[in-house]
Amino acid sequence: MQQKASVINIIWLSLVVLATVTAAYTNRMDALTRASFESAKDAVVLAIGLIGPMALWLGIMKVAEAGGLMRIVARWVRPLMVRLFPDVPHDHPAMSAMIMNMAANALGLGNAATPMGIKAMQELDKLAPEKGTATNAMCLFLAINTSCVTLLPLGVITIRAAAGAASPAAIFIPSLIATTCSTITAIVAAKMLVRRNSGLESAAVQQIREAATLEPEVCVAPELFPPSAAGKWFIWLLIAAFFGGALYQLATASEPLAFSAASLNSVSSWLIPALISGLLIFGYLRGVRIYETLTDGAKEGFTTAIRIIPFMVAIFVAIGMFRASGAMDILVSVLSPLTSAVGMPAEALAMGLLRPLSGSGSFAFMSEIIQQSPDSLLSAMVSVIQGSSETTLYVLAVYFGAVGVRRTRHALPAALCGEMAGLIAAVTVCNLWF
Repeated sequence: MQQKASVINIIWLSLVVLATVTAAYTNRMDALTRASFESAKDAVVLAIGLIGPMALWLGIMKVAEAGGLMRIVARWVRPLMVRLFPDVPHDHPAMSAMIMNMAANALGLGNAATPMGIKAMQELDKLAPEKGTATNAMCLFLAINTSCVTLLPLGVITIRAAAGAASPAAIFIPSLIATTCSTITAIVAAKMLVRRNSGLESAAVQQIREAATLEPEVCVAPELFPPSAAGKWFIWLLIAAFFGGALYQLATASEPLAFSAASLNSVSSWLIPALISGLLIFGYLRGVRIYETLTDGAKEGFTTAIRIIPFMVAIFVAIGMFRASGAMDILVSVLSPLTSAVGMPAEALAMGLLRPLSGSGSFAFMSEIIQQSPDSLLSAMVSVIQGSSETTLYVLAVYFGAVGVRRTRHALPAALCGEMAGLIAAVTVCNLWF
């Protein structure tokens, strides 16, 4: 049976062709040409820049996996995950890898979440009956990721605090409501689209379970070397010293800690080192040879980063051309009369359209608005949009590119449904809240 082209083909082609047609009328062909080359270069530079963080976190995840953390975490949230991902065996490493990624996203740890998400996608790919085609579990996992389940939008709150907002954390509850709406919508959309495409995977579930049944036979448990009593006491003393240092910093703080710029910067900067040390300590106490295991897992960072370059180049070039041609500005001007009538200013619409396409662009756009009027409704609205959404096309390129998935099936439509729901919820909640 002939397979239909996935939605990403249509969207990618539309971005490139519409950009070219628009540039013909706006006389921006020079800018369009420059954008195509610069975007391609930026994609490669970004991918190369991911090698270091990816190597580090894939190595740390290897330590956690060798110590049995994945199995422990999977056991804790098994009731929820088996309902969301019925095609994935409850004790498979993919389950715990997805949980670790979602936890990192919820805490706002983007640098850690991306390598963890790639690790989860690699584990899901091992269960795929047809390589190069996204499974139902892959589509749902990507949709949840792009809906941005963020409990602590620390980056946005920090920008608001630095700009002098009267209540920087006022966006916390609205962001939580918006991200909840986007996540629920993304999950429902992914499940409904599975039913529409059920014929594509009529025998896939059985094949996945057979593959998962065979998986443990080829997995060799790592040799563990539990530390001595002296080693354990030394580690516990270090942990106590860390908490002592944290309490000392709290006691000697020169300004109130409640949502000040300094305290928020401290929280965000303390989380990553604490997470790294915590995972390594867990591995050490479980008897893992942490240095050898970390360096062995880090080897995957380079090959993974190289593998995603073609996918990132394609996405970045299409987005760069679309923005450089002026098509984005035209789209905003056409839609703004409609959106303004329902309480969405033109700037908020631009933010909503920019967010799925460019993370750095949307962050800079939000920061500029906050600097101009930190306590305005518009400032709160763009803050909530930023804190409750994700760069959808970038996530799709990185996660699917890491495992060579070219046929994305319903992943992108489900993700865009979540983005749309999050945008509508952000605008509605902000108009009611502020």
